[in-house]
Amino acid sequence: MVMRSGLKAETHMAHTRQTTISRKVSCAGIGVHSGARARLTLLPAATNTGIRFVRIDAPEGTGEIQAHADAVSDTQLGTTLSNAHGVSVAVVEHLLAAIAGVGIDNLRIEIDGPEVPIMDGSSSVFYELLMLAGQKAQGAARQRIRILETIEVREGPKRATLSPSNGDVLTLRARIEYDDQHIGVQQMAMKLAPGMFARDLAFARTYGFARDVEMLRSMGLARGGSLENAVVIGEDGVMNPEGLRIEDEFVRHKMLDAVGDLMLAGAPIAGDYDAVQPGHGLNNKLVRKLLATPSAWCWEDAGAQAVREDARAAV
Repeated sequence: MVMRSGLKAETHMAHTRQTTISRKVSCAGIGVHSGARARLTLLPAATNTGIRFVRIDAPEGTGEIQAHADAVSDTQLGTTLSNAHGVSVAVVEHLLAAIAGVGIDNLRIEIDGPEVPIMDGSSSVFYELLMLAGQKAQGAARQRIRILETIEVREGPKRATLSPSNGDVLTLRARIEYDDQHIGVQQMAMKLAPGMFARDLAFARTYGFARDVEMLRSMGLARGGSLENAVVIGEDGVMNPEGLRIEDEFVRHKMLDAVGDLMLAGAPIAGDYDAVQPGHGLNNKLVRKLLATPSAWCWEDAGAQAVREDARAAV
């Protein structure tokens, strides 16, 4: 009973106060689209800072970009953030998903190139990097966004919604449908509770079709893509020698992307996300519509809910 009580208290402390990382950590790699090499350094940040990217290769005073839905400038095969100076950083979603999965609120991300390194195509390296950096509880209370009314966006057959729920974390449901027999129809549901991101999503890699590679490269995309950083589907199936990490890796990666894109709301979301054929553009439209509809959400102190839970447990 003492151990169980102690674990509960630690969980509350980790999720009722804002957090940053304990120490600086770095990694480096190439961008999947630009092919450019970049070094990424994660540093602690003060309370109420949020998540901020800083292009250290940009002219002095022009490189800071707040990670927020309003800063999204492109959603073609990845989420790109830009600032008023025209400075941008692309493919931020896998890193943001890991940050959300760990539960970090305040972070400074320094990068010396135009695109976040793709690493192995998943969030695993970023998750491990954040775990290596450690978490540090801060003095300010953690705030979350409580969904009060259903918000929906549609693009033809694609749709995504955010709806109210009784829980205090984000619940995700996603369905993807491809004519390609090697993917077909896949669907999944999960709660973004502590530990669930690492267990269920972090390892899921980005994917694409071999038939599209030349077209994408002619558009200036996928120049750094390879079998080492993406699952590639050919006429005979998955071309990667190691195969899939799990049978439904494709829909899991779509959910991973959604976790990163939804983090651009500016705080953790307490509500239900449900999507059919989700993508970065659809996710960004959903978050922007939510933030533009004041009646659909409210700020909520995570600590107040924890106190209520403790009171119910005592009874």
